Amino acid sequence: MPPASDPSSIVSDVKSRVYPWLKSLEVDRAVLYGLLQRLFEFASGPVTLSLIAFLFSPELQGFYYTFGSLLALQTFVELGFLTVIAQFASHEWSHLSLDERGMIVGDPKALSRLASLARFSLRWFAGGGVAIIVGLGIGGYFFFSSSPDKDIHWLLPWASLSILTGITFMLNPMWAVLEGCNQIPTVYTFRFYQSMATKLLVWCAILSGAGLWVTSVSSLAMLLYSAWFLKRKYSGFWHAILSAAITEEVRWREEVWPMQWRFSLSGISGYFAGSLFVPVLFKYHGPVIAGQMGMTWAIISLVGTLSASWVYPKVPMFGMLIAQKKYEELDALFWRLARIVVVITGSSLLGCVLLIHVIRAMHLRLAARLLDPLPLGLFVCAQFLIALTIPMASYLRAHKKEPLLRSSLLFGMLMCISNLVLGRHFSALGMAVGYCCAAVVVVPYIAFIWQSCRKQWHSDAFIESEAALLRSPEKFVAAMTGDGEKT
Repeated sequence: MPPASDPSSIVSDVKSRVYPWLKSLEVDRAVLYGLLQRLFEFASGPVTLSLIAFLFSPELQGFYYTFGSLLALQTFVELGFLTVIAQFASHEWSHLSLDERGMIVGDPKALSRLASLARFSLRWFAGGGVAIIVGLGIGGYFFFSSSPDKDIHWLLPWASLSILTGITFMLNPMWAVLEGCNQIPTVYTFRFYQSMATKLLVWCAILSGAGLWVTSVSSLAMLLYSAWFLKRKYSGFWHAILSAAITEEVRWREEVWPMQWRFSLSGISGYFAGSLFVPVLFKYHGPVIAGQMGMTWAIISLVGTLSASWVYPKVPMFGMLIAQKKYEELDALFWRLARIVVVITGSSLLGCVLLIHVIRAMHLRLAARLLDPLPLGLFVCAQFLIALTIPMASYLRAHKKEPLLRSSLLFGMLMCISNLVLGRHFSALGMAVGYCCAAVVVVPYIAFIWQSCRKQWHSDAFIESEAALLRSPEKFVAAMTGDGEKT
């Protein structure tokens, strides 16, 4: 008999084969857990959709997805600040690190600037959370009061969801700072387990007949788990942030606001681009078609988040490479991620189409809760094009600039017109046509901006001019408050 293999040698052999393959795909711990989270959501999605289809009425399904769409209105309070926080934090973190006790060590000036950024953002989001509670509560009341479906008890579930959303909003800058400080592996690991726990609670709530209270159950679970994790894992980190002496600070008016107002307009444009589908259909065509749009969009948009799982964990690395002027490494990382996004997005969307085709061919009840094949196909094509811009947008914004403002405004304007005009008169099919046409116009424009900015920002002349601006505060302020999109 041949000798039994040593288990440890088998494990070592597997690792030696698998690790290089994962590295070639840019899969580190952060990407791995981000992918596991998306794959879990992708795998658990049919379970959630089936439970909603079988246990919710078509009208209740419409209310459920409209709840989720209206929550995106918090974009008008966040004003692009989360992205700015992460970008600025990543540049300061290039001079800092965590020791074995979880305390921040490194350049005191960088720690001071990071602490000032974090404290200001916490105050901003505390006020914003209160505004969200009041705004969502009152706005949702008037919006849903116009619905002809009086048998749906939505008032108390919506009020509780508004309160929980506002409180959760207050914690958002803490996550943005952690991601900017390259704590993404730990944060993404947490989010994976949070997603699993929350999804199980949602299923239990649906099965128990909770109805629209399902959204509050999910929000409460996420809030409690987040607070527990931040206290347990990063209490030392936040103690260092909140107790650090401020000798130098990030000047919001001179440094942050010139970038933030562009991000805020881009974020608001994003709301009009992706969050108006369900509310407009709810308003003009009723909760049934709104529910079909919501369920279909939940499937399609999940693919975009799956593709982003490769890109977003690398954003702090983008920022640090830029701060260190390692542009060749930056470009090499970008192109590897871009190729992965193309393959993953294309194959995932194709899988979605095939899955929905099987559902329709088998005449399952779930098929009646989804859009027809034509608008579905148009949404899929447009979503593939939009996903291609994720690496480009992350690459550009990691420079602490927002050159995509015009393209974002253009896309938001086109989608707003499409949703309000085509959606009102031609329902979901009109929206799908408008979304596809807008993507065909905007995606090449974004690619042109990326190429132009990349050439200018990384040229020797640009690097020298940046250094000169930093030596002259007056010129720096003038440059930052000028038109950042000139390429």
